[in-house]
Amino acid sequence: MTDLTTLFTDLVRAETRLYNRLDARLRAEHDMPLGTLEFLKIIDSRPACRVQDIAAEVDITIGATSKAVDRIEARGWCRRAANPADRRSSLLTLTPAGRAALAGATPALEAALADHTAALPPAVVDQLAAGLRRWRQALET
Repeated sequence: MTDLTTLFTDLVRAETRLYNRLDARLRAEHDMPLGTLEFLKIIDSRPACRVQDIAAEVDITIGATSKAVDRIEARGWCRRAANPADRRSSLLTLTPAGRAALAGATPALEAALADHTAALPPAVVDQLAAGLRRWRQALET
């Protein structure tokens, strides 16, 4: 029987170390934090993306999300436009510079992930992915 406390500790430590390494690589190669890349991906994937959509997706506060979007907008990677359906919110779209930044940083992230999973047999990576996907789905319901 797996010790669930140890599982939790291993999961958190592995996630923290992996996140920090991926973040450092993206900052060094693309002057982009990992969190920014995630936000760019979310904005790009939704035709009518709002700050609250990003906040819900990554499970952080709307205030923190809005500040992060402010930084992305200041870099010229996204723009806010009035939401015709709700004047209390804005719709986010990537700018051409944002699309270019996303296109440039995505392969670097994928390469870094491949580097950091290379120590595991492919079958273990597949099992881990399937297990975490199921667990995440259960936690999100």
